[in-house]
Amino acid sequence: LLKERIIFIGDTVEDNMANLIIAQLLFLESEDPERDIYLYINSPGGVVTAGLAIYDTMQYLKAPVNTICIGQAASMGAVLLAAGAKGKRYALPNSRIMIHQGSGGFRGNTPDVLIQVKELETLVEKLMRILAHHTGQPAEKVRRDVDRDRFMSAEEAREYGLIDEIFVGKESLISIAKAEVVTREPAREPVAAR
Repeated sequence: LLKERIIFIGDTVEDNMANLIIAQLLFLESEDPERDIYLYINSPGGVVTAGLAIYDTMQYLKAPVNTICIGQAASMGAVLLAAGAKGKRYALPNSRIMIHQGSGGFRGNTPDVLIQVKELETLVEKLMRILAHHTGQPAEKVRRDVDRDRFMSAEEAREYGLIDEIFVGKESLISIAKAEVVTREPAREPVAAR
């Protein structure tokens, strides 16, 4: 898959997986910083800090990162889906996308638990700003919408601004690939008339 510039997130987002995804993104960027990268997502979400490391890397790259939801993109998976290059965020027709607040469980003495709660609040606020930025939704609306789990169909995710297009068949995938090939061909100088 990597030869075709495809990266697959097919599990819970966690630190080891994030490091691998980041390494693959950086490798593909070094191979050709102009050529699109395709990040396929089928994930229930996971660790926010690991997801933010992937997110920051995606934003840092010069190469456009296409995001494609197959199955589900929930929680941090939905944030990564929305973070793809504008106009290049996709979902398959039966995909499910879910946004919500972050969650966590804490143990320890009261001062340490309060510190952890404050950190979670900071991360939730950061995720809301990221979603607002990439969807075009007002931050207040996103804040209300993530108060509880909000599940969406591919159509609803497109209306919300999490994705740009729904793949409805092989033609959609082929047309995207052909469009990339056409845009990568070097411009030719006009031949002078003799």
